[in-house]
Amino acid sequence: MNFLNKMERKFGRFTIRNLTKYIILLYVIGYVLYFLGDVTGIPISAYLMLSPAHILQGQIWRLVSWLLIPPSGLNIFTIIMLALYYSLGTSLEKTWGDFRYNVYILGGILSTIIGAFLLYFIQGPVNSLYGMAAISTYYINLSIFLAFAASYPDMQLLLYFIIPVKIKWLAYLDVAYLVYNFIKTPIWSIRMMIIASLLNFIIFFFATRNYNHINPKEVHRRQQFQKAVHPKMAPGVTKHKCAVCGRTEKDGDNLEFRFCSKCNGNYEYCQDHLFTHEHIK
Repeated sequence: MNFLNKMERKFGRFTIRNLTKYIILLYVIGYVLYFLGDVTGIPISAYLMLSPAHILQGQIWRLVSWLLIPPSGLNIFTIIMLALYYSLGTSLEKTWGDFRYNVYILGGILSTIIGAFLLYFIQGPVNSLYGMAAISTYYINLSIFLAFAASYPDMQLLLYFIIPVKIKWLAYLDVAYLVYNFIKTPIWSIRMMIIASLLNFIIFFFATRNYNHINPKEVHRRQQFQKAVHPKMAPGVTKHKCAVCGRTEKDGDNLEFRFCSKCNGNYEYCQDHLFTHEHIK
């Protein structure tokens, strides 16, 4: 967390505010380009997809143009899901702050790009190209859902607009769906995107957790604070003391102490001197 704080102070001015809105805008542009491709017969996706082979040949725009590729076909279900992700994303922006949300999304994008290049170098240009057209921000969107569920696990959503379900249970289903897709699909580019999105989620949340509560110095500091708050826990400090004999609660577990209402001042006595002492006027 301290690392992110330092990064925010240094690079916070470059933060993209309302990032979720721009992500949705990219999808809108992508749908328009796909529509134009259907009209003209030119496969627009061939010029947009994340292809390391073409990037290394100089087509560097592909490093960002793949973000235009919509997560799925345009239909009513997609519109509902995009509306949901917009709501979740903007909520995370407000909860985490713009900078941390930018880091999270950028982490998912960079993980996917690195994964694509690893596939290219491992499988070779021909094999790695197979399935590259499937790469989109679909699984990054699912990681947004996981991040929101981790931040608000007990929030309820209306499943099918009727059934109230805590979002953490939907997150478990989301993870099960990712695992199922990973096992089922033979396309390594899809497996790579699943790994990239889950790794981004895990790394980000482990890196931003506050582990001070298990730090030995922090544990010692809390113990010292408790001793200061609870005098009985502090060595040499007592809570009760008899004004006659000077005994304290440390001189015996059965000792009882009371204040005398007839003495002029706050004088406390043990049970042996409570009724035998001379009243102080």
